[in-house]
Amino acid sequence: MADLDTQEIAQAVAEAHSTEWASVLAATARVAADLDLAEDCVQDAYAKALVHWREQGVPRKPGAWLTTVATRRALELRRRADVARRKLPLLVPVEDVPDGTFPDDRLRLVFTCCHPALAQEAQVALTLRLVCGLSSAEIARAFLVKEATMQARITRAKQKISRTGIPYRIPRADELPERIEAVLDVVHLVYTAGHTAVDGDGLSRPDLARRGIDLARMMRMLLPDSAETAGLLALLLLTQAREASRVEAGRLVLMEDQDRSRWDQGLIAEGLELVPEALAGRPDVGATVGRFAVMAAIAAVHAEAGRWEDTDWGEILGLYDVLLARWPSPVVALNRVVALSYVAGPDAALRQLPDDPALATYPYLASTRAELLWRTGRTEEARAAYEEALAFTSNPVEAEFLQRRITRGA
Repeated sequence: MADLDTQEIAQAVAEAHSTEWASVLAATARVAADLDLAEDCVQDAYAKALVHWREQGVPRKPGAWLTTVATRRALELRRRADVARRKLPLLVPVEDVPDGTFPDDRLRLVFTCCHPALAQEAQVALTLRLVCGLSSAEIARAFLVKEATMQARITRAKQKISRTGIPYRIPRADELPERIEAVLDVVHLVYTAGHTAVDGDGLSRPDLARRGIDLARMMRMLLPDSAETAGLLALLLLTQAREASRVEAGRLVLMEDQDRSRWDQGLIAEGLELVPEALAGRPDVGATVGRFAVMAAIAAVHAEAGRWEDTDWGEILGLYDVLLARWPSPVVALNRVVALSYVAGPDAALRQLPDDPALATYPYLASTRAELLWRTGRTEEARAAYEEALAFTSNPVEAEFLQRRITRGA
């Protein structure tokens, strides 16, 4: 067989990385019994694909090919080192999966990365690295920290897993309550990384967004009585429903200008059905309404508005007040300011913009300030703020939008 075009093969490998990474790594982790070994074997498999697929063609099932190569390499290395006999295995199914759970290797990998022995920030970062295949740089941007800091965090998390022999399994039913918060945070960040990509040519990474929703659905199947799991799934569905209208002709379209007839009514209906359940909580066990439930309620208000002008900003502002009081964060405070601007006006909103060091390089702070300044007629200050936002923006679609804002009315 003649060699295929190198660029064509590189694209095929890149696509397989986007769609198959989690499954390949999760399957290899079962065999390798060591996260670092599994990751090394999977990376080696992708490297081999660049050579073998150019000579032999892209296989009909790239994921299966990659899994076979990676797991064979892991078995070979384990036999050489006699790992199974000389040290406690790292990732072993210490017991059967509980009845009624969803036995997906990716979900097992998520729960392994989200073990309570790890700090929550390390749980989320490690899962984004291993389950989603994000680079340290991408994860660092999501966390608003330096790349070196994130790399060190991931390394420490792996080392702790190795030392403590964390099992590779879905927790028992009695363990789930203490484990669920971190897992839901992970799933949310997986989706967020796909909804607005930090790298690449497009506004979003559909593979990551789809993976986040798939994981949320798995969690819903695993915990059908969890109100907060219902809230997370509702939030993701209602957000994803707007995806088709976010970009037109390669240009970003703000929600106020979106064609709402293109919103996915099936996803909206499914999400709206979950919101009441999420907001009800679990009073029988003393549970309060969760963070994702409130966020889903905000998304529901947007989804139910037939036009931008019909948006109930008073209700949205009240929900952000609840969210900020119970789960304070500078990003929530910034989102609340946007809602406030449509209730009390842009001048009032400008006075309440958060002044937090964590947002120093956050492009949405500068772009929000720019929009508010523009709405008050302070066009030169607005352009300066747009330029600041542009300097901190890595997404090309958002950057093009900001550039248009800078030249607007010039």
